[in-house]
Amino acid sequence: MVLRLSTMFLRTLREDPVDAEVASHKLLVRAGYIRRAAPGIYTWLPMGLKVLAKVEAIVREEMDAIGAQEVHFPALLPREPYEATNRWTEYGENLFRLQDRKGADYLLAPTHEEMFTLLVKDLYSSYKDLPLSLYQIQNKYRDEARPRAGLLRGREFVMKDSYSFDIDDEGLEASYQAHRRAYVRIFERLGLEVVAVSAVSGAMGGSKSEEFLHPTAVGEDTYVRSAGGYAANVEAVTTVVPPAIDYTDAPAAHVEETPNTPTIETLVADANARFPRAGNPWTAADTLKNVVLAVTLPTGERRVVVIGVPGDRAVDLKRVEANIGAHLEIGGELAVEAANEDDLKKNPALIKGYIGPGLSKDASVLGLEGSSKLLFLVDPRVVPGSSWITGANIQGVHVFGLVAERDFGWDGTIEAVEVRAGDEAPDGSGPLEAARGIEMGHIFQLGRKYAEALELKVLDRNGKLVTVTMGSYGIGVTRAVAALAESNHDEKGLTWPRAVAPADVHVVAAGRDEALYTAAEELVAQLDAAGLEVLYDDRPKVSPGVKFGDAELIGVPTILVVGRGLADGVVEIKDRASGAAENVPVADAVRYVLAAAR
Repeated sequence: MVLRLSTMFLRTLREDPVDAEVASHKLLVRAGYIRRAAPGIYTWLPMGLKVLAKVEAIVREEMDAIGAQEVHFPALLPREPYEATNRWTEYGENLFRLQDRKGADYLLAPTHEEMFTLLVKDLYSSYKDLPLSLYQIQNKYRDEARPRAGLLRGREFVMKDSYSFDIDDEGLEASYQAHRRAYVRIFERLGLEVVAVSAVSGAMGGSKSEEFLHPTAVGEDTYVRSAGGYAANVEAVTTVVPPAIDYTDAPAAHVEETPNTPTIETLVADANARFPRAGNPWTAADTLKNVVLAVTLPTGERRVVVIGVPGDRAVDLKRVEANIGAHLEIGGELAVEAANEDDLKKNPALIKGYIGPGLSKDASVLGLEGSSKLLFLVDPRVVPGSSWITGANIQGVHVFGLVAERDFGWDGTIEAVEVRAGDEAPDGSGPLEAARGIEMGHIFQLGRKYAEALELKVLDRNGKLVTVTMGSYGIGVTRAVAALAESNHDEKGLTWPRAVAPADVHVVAAGRDEALYTAAEELVAQLDAAGLEVLYDDRPKVSPGVKFGDAELIGVPTILVVGRGLADGVVEIKDRASGAAENVPVADAVRYVLAAAR
């Protein structure tokens, strides 16, 4: 196939778009692959669609190879199936909702668990029909509050989502591992580095999940790994819990006036100045910081919770969002932020800067269990017998030596604080190091959550109805295009891996001499006949400099220049990624390009 720039629907730009923050966004727009239609919504141009189609083809081939079968659902779906699983509410503001002319509720699908489940329920009824894996590649919609970074976080995107259906947990594990192996092959073929990390299932539910993250400084996900092989999204990291401490002989807690100490820094300074410990100065790690947060539920309800954490640790709101749903006994998308002044006014027991774990409404500081209806959670490091300096729930007063379990209780523990480089891996494989990445894929062992809600049952070998167990597996297809652009570019433009490039070779006729175009046409015909995809810059009135700039911006792996060297019987063949160039006899040019394409 030959694509001619003289007739192609393409305009390259010399300047970065004003709304672009990351390299992939800038270059995909400048090189004519996509155009912005609205915030988080993009039009795909001919060159972009070619790259997208090649990514989709690799995904399809590997999904087909594990026996998965392709289907295609509508993006516009009725409300009722999502009501049955409670996700009409749980998705909160991220869901695009609309009504038809009769007032019936619909949504633009963010995922299709319900539809896959109902389809299998409609057609299958026996264990003999299982195992089964179905997939689709289709547009999804999420009303992102802050769409950013071009294709990396948009409101409309293409995703491959697949689902496995098995009679038991053993079958689910086999399906899960088959999909996992397929994902590894997909990313290898795309030429996209990924790290598989343990993850939380979140609103999707299920017993196990893993993310495939592409390491990059512009990624929104933070993950950690150890030299011993542990890897996890920070939301899924569990704390190495210290042992409980015998507090039989621990001294009694005592209350001290600590005026003007509303922060951990001022408290520690005051404690060391007026209540010093011999040979062991107080540090932030000796304090219990009680952080007040507001959680917005999918229903819009706002709940205030308090989390007690060591004073030397900061709360990570994403970790709270991932882990607090179980404590609130609610699923779905939750939004967590620091409590505001209105939240504090509604809870007068919370004395800002002096909050204690009892959350008392009076002057007492010990034995305060049950004195407040607010949910009080603690970091796992707050173990029985640990002793703390913390707020006394009185302005300008703190309590010293408050012992966990003896003097105060809590409603549960939560992984809420930041994970630091140097923290111990939970599996004992060494200290953790942190990195950032883009989520490229996510696989879940869903279990029976959706099958139970929608009553997907089949007859087992004994003729008994049993609930099917499911797995869910997603890959961001448009995000893969962006991630590839993000990791394959230089200061001049894109440098596509050959597997996804819009063409195999970019032929440039550099000059105005008719002989150059005649020779270029002959080479283009030969390359096309050899089965290569050719992008041919045949624009007669465009200068060589502009053509060279466009070739480097567009990023086809091999550039063949028919220029002044033609008088000596040679053309220049350049590797776009490395920049290496070589003059090759015209008669050998096609063979040379074919060798490079392999």
